[in-house]
Amino acid sequence: MNTFLSHIIESAVYLAGFYLIYFLFLSRDTRYGRNRGFIIISVILSFILPVITFDVKENSAIAYFGKTLTEIVVTAERNSLPDAGGISSSSIFSGLLFKIYIAGAMLFGLKFLIDVATLLIFIARKGDRNNRIVKFRRLNTPGFSAFGYVFIKQGLPEKDAEEIIRHERTHLARFHFFDILLIETVKALQWFNPFIYLINKSLRAVHEYQADEECINSGTEVEDYRNLLMNTILNTRIFVTSNSFSNPSLIRKRMLMMTRERTSGISNLKVVLAIPVAVIIAMLISACEKQLQENIANVITPSAVSDINPVEIFASSPIRPKPETRITPEAQAPGTPATTNPVSPSSGVTKPDVQVLEVNGEEKVPDAVFVVVEEMPLFPGGEKALLDFIYSNIQYPEKAKQENIQGRVILRFCINYKGGVEQVTVIKGVDPSLDNEAVRVIKMLPQWQPGKQGGKPVNVWYSVPVTFQLR
Repeated sequence: MNTFLSHIIESAVYLAGFYLIYFLFLSRDTRYGRNRGFIIISVILSFILPVITFDVKENSAIAYFGKTLTEIVVTAERNSLPDAGGISSSSIFSGLLFKIYIAGAMLFGLKFLIDVATLLIFIARKGDRNNRIVKFRRLNTPGFSAFGYVFIKQGLPEKDAEEIIRHERTHLARFHFFDILLIETVKALQWFNPFIYLINKSLRAVHEYQADEECINSGTEVEDYRNLLMNTILNTRIFVTSNSFSNPSLIRKRMLMMTRERTSGISNLKVVLAIPVAVIIAMLISACEKQLQENIANVITPSAVSDINPVEIFASSPIRPKPETRITPEAQAPGTPATTNPVSPSSGVTKPDVQVLEVNGEEKVPDAVFVVVEEMPLFPGGEKALLDFIYSNIQYPEKAKQENIQGRVILRFCINYKGGVEQVTVIKGVDPSLDNEAVRVIKMLPQWQPGKQGGKPVNVWYSVPVTFQLR
């Protein structure tokens, strides 16, 4: 549901961008075939582009997570009778929004189907299959075209009727009707988007410009044609699935375009402007999705980021957050000698081969935390044993099951220079019940073999995504 709505909204953004290109650079040109093609292709691309993933160069802060472990997925049966009080407000709003959208789409879709059905009934009852003409009496419009037929009002002067029929047959010859079917379908899906109505109006205008141009080129005098248009302006009911000869909202523009000088072929190059617009929109949408999904703004504290040189990541240099263990000012005094002594294992207890510094008899604990090191920490038994340990200990919280809470929790933790797990932090949380359960299990992890850089044990960042799903 959320994915569907997000695609619809992204499609609306693309439509807005393409329409602005058309309105600013193409709408005043007399290259009607090009303009028609631009509008149709823009509409189609607006639904294709949202399903294509564009990689966006991420902020270097994403690398501060450290090595990411295989995602943990915890499933449980959904509560059959959810407690209304446990449903999040965002879920309620999302559901309401989806229902409103579906109601609007059904309403516009129903109107579209009624128009189609009415036209088909007209054709079935009064259509002449030989000359593809349908004559009518009651509608207040001189003529229109749809489904391969020309609809013409009875009682019109013969000369006027012939001119209108010629105009409408131009629509049919250029398959304008299929354009309208496409736009009306998109309008039902994008009924909330004001730009689809502007695109619809622009496309219909291009259709009329094309038909007018062809009629005038066939020998009709411009003044006679204008008079015919003026004589047929009525407050009329126009079928949404038809091209109407006397659409009142387009009369003025049609008259202006009849005498406008032909646009040069080099103006077609303006279509290329749509490419950077599409790329920019795609990058913005991708960036917004990354921001929402990972919540990167809350990942790294300002104090940690300020000490980081991005170049150090590729040189396997450490990231230096505030350490839990501090060296005394006396130990940090300049000129103080430092000696290195290996810590030997005590009897009966196996300790990693750790080298530490002693300053004035005090142990200096390594405070640097690396993202990547020459020898990464190793869980006893490997990653499979690590996953088995987590799966055997993690549980879906009862409170979350009762309230139907689910989502993806992302944790960051440090494997210190002794192989212990520390600094377990929730990078992206869902609910305290799920967050706390994920933290609890990671804190239970047994001793690792520490990572090494330059042959010395060091602290290393890790991250792990834990997804809680209800079935």
